[in-house]
Amino acid sequence: MDALKDKIHEVGRVLSEDVLKVDSFLNHQIDPQLMKEVGEEFANRYADEVITKVLTIESSGIAPATFLGLTIGAPVVFARKKKSLTLTNNTYTSQVYSFTKQETNDISVSRDFLSADDNVIIIDDFLANGEAVKGLVDIVKQSGAHLVGVGIVIEKGFQQGGKLLREQGLRIESLARIKSLKDGKVEFFEDGEF
Repeated sequence: MDALKDKIHEVGRVLSEDVLKVDSFLNHQIDPQLMKEVGEEFANRYADEVITKVLTIESSGIAPATFLGLTIGAPVVFARKKKSLTLTNNTYTSQVYSFTKQETNDISVSRDFLSADDNVIIIDDFLANGEAVKGLVDIVKQSGAHLVGVGIVIEKGFQQGGKLLREQGLRIESLARIKSLKDGKVEFFEDGEF
């Protein structure tokens, strides 16, 4: 997706060979026009599927998931990382390890919002090692819902998550696939290359 790649080049900051900071438009401050285009692109890529629920994880996946939900007319459900007083024990729960934060979180989704009748797409901001997606896939399996596929805004293709998830048979659509962050520069995979 050219608009996303342009935005990454314009304002993304490479902090190391493993870390790209995009907090000015994706995961701290949101660029709503770009997120609208992201939602439309995911809708186009999954136009052959009937999607009844969009599933993400708090908090950075919520914006792209919401714009997809708005585009296709489907509710957005997000897995919570912290239990609230209103979230009872009637939940699907999985564990997700965050390499960025160096911690493991239990994530939960209320059973009221995901069922075996649903066709679910998972949306997330980044794919690196695949831990968040694995946790969300586990929740979809617990619910008995059908997993349509996964939509990723930015995939770090030099890390193993995407490869491992694809080997498990998951359909993954990434809008920007990064080949390298070496020497402080973002290099993308070309279309068809991977």
